[in-house]
Amino acid sequence: MNVKLCSAAAVLMAATACTPALAQGYSLLSGPTGYKAGDIMTHLSIIGVIPQNMDSHITGIPGARLGITTGVSPEVDASYFVTPNLSFQLIAATSRHTITAKGGALGNGATLGSTWVLPPTLTAQWHFPQIGVVRPYVGVGITVAFFYGTSPSSQLLGTSDKLGLRTAVGPSFEAGFDVPVQGNWSINVDVKQMILPTAARLDHGAIHAMTGLNPTVVGFGVGYKF
Repeated sequence: MNVKLCSAAAVLMAATACTPALAQGYSLLSGPTGYKAGDIMTHLSIIGVIPQNMDSHITGIPGARLGITTGVSPEVDASYFVTPNLSFQLIAATSRHTITAKGGALGNGATLGSTWVLPPTLTAQWHFPQIGVVRPYVGVGITVAFFYGTSPSSQLLGTSDKLGLRTAVGPSFEAGFDVPVQGNWSINVDVKQMILPTAARLDHGAIHAMTGLNPTVVGFGVGYKF
């Protein structure tokens, strides 16, 4: 009996000792965030879309690589808070990019054309407790990138009259923070990393290219909470 009582007392003491640490760890994830369930946060931002062009190659031209240049555009997003910590965000933006190819027989490169990309993204966000005036968050979601308004370069029009890129689908990861400034207004800084493999075709499919765009999207804007 004494052994059982001692064992129970030891377990109770260990649980009591661990409780503050567990509570502190829990509060780091779900303490006061400055939001409540039902809130809607919107942002209007200027973003830089910086493709990484990973694992790029052009079929039939050894050493050649496909590239897509950086683009700048406005972005609008809206987040709905299911709880003070969990929200779901939808973003809308579109940016114009130049498509290039270089390396191998192409030497220093050639401009293949240009395209517009529309990448709607749905993200689940976790908002951490407010730190001073900063409201940090992270997120994970999915992006579908549609390419439109794609046209070949004028220097290629004599030999090619078609240029296209395949719709890309992939995961996205996000980190950022809001800083309240006055009333319901805030300043926002946000970084997203998207994983978007796509294929390009030129000259009615005679030239095929693959690239992992994997764009890094850096944004700075203003927010308003409804």
